[in-house]
Amino acid sequence: MDRRIKFRHLQAFVEIVRCRSLKRAAESLHLTQPAISRALSELEDIVGAELLIRGRAGVTLTPRGELLHTFTLASLASLEQGMSGLRAFGQEDEAPLRVGALPSVAARLLPHVADEIASVAPGMRLNIIDGSHHHLTRLLNDKELDIVIGRMGEPEAMSGLSFTQLYMEEVAIVVRPGHPILPEPDLRRIADWPVIYPPQSAAIRPIVRRLLISQGVPLPHNRIESVSVGFGRAHTRDSDAIWFISAGVVAREISEGLLVRLPVDTTSTKGAVGLMVRAGEPDTTQRRLFAQAMDRVIARLRTSGEV
Repeated sequence: MDRRIKFRHLQAFVEIVRCRSLKRAAESLHLTQPAISRALSELEDIVGAELLIRGRAGVTLTPRGELLHTFTLASLASLEQGMSGLRAFGQEDEAPLRVGALPSVAARLLPHVADEIASVAPGMRLNIIDGSHHHLTRLLNDKELDIVIGRMGEPEAMSGLSFTQLYMEEVAIVVRPGHPILPEPDLRRIADWPVIYPPQSAAIRPIVRRLLISQGVPLPHNRIESVSVGFGRAHTRDSDAIWFISAGVVAREISEGLLVRLPVDTTSTKGAVGLMVRAGEPDTTQRRLFAQAMDRVIARLRTSGEV
């Protein structure tokens, strides 16, 4: 936007249209009539077009004025909504933002996002739930969650939802240090050990299945289907289990040497992780602040090469 346009220009313009009179608009804004007339003239000079026609019946919009008026009203309404939202933070009756997150997001990103929000809007409360893609999208559609962060699911699972991509993530195959498969990490040998496998409700299940099919590996018979991060971490560290899991869930354990990622090409499992909301639903100050905090966290992680 042209930096010469100030808030007083837009406020005066909208009020003149509402009152259909420069005099009444000046009184409403506690200005002199020359001052509000000057604000309108400055705005018309900046945009290079006549915005209002003065007549005996009052002022009327020109076609260009009507176009600018429509967008100005929307902008001022959005600004007022944001100010009202910020003023509401910290009030006892303010409802928390209900956030659903896949385990990979909950473990990797949400602690940073919570810190970011606390620094910007300390009164904003979060209610965080993790779970499978199917569970979280059902809660979102049922209006029991306000926003979900996770992988884009199959088309039928995304019905009624809007998806905004944040970053790409792939599946990791991890084992404990010293696991017998490590000398020769061949996926065709995974049937020799227990496998922790994504269940039907997990967004990564069809992706993992396609990976195994491409390697000529049948669905493991000796498998435990689970989205429990706590169980997966503990069982993989303490046994010979082989765990198929989103890379973000185990990024810290891998960096600390607690788990080892099999050197198997899993680029085909890479998929979009993003924000999901109910399609067509008006945005809120809370959701917008959350999305902005998420963007800043991801930008930092991308700079450090973590996403």
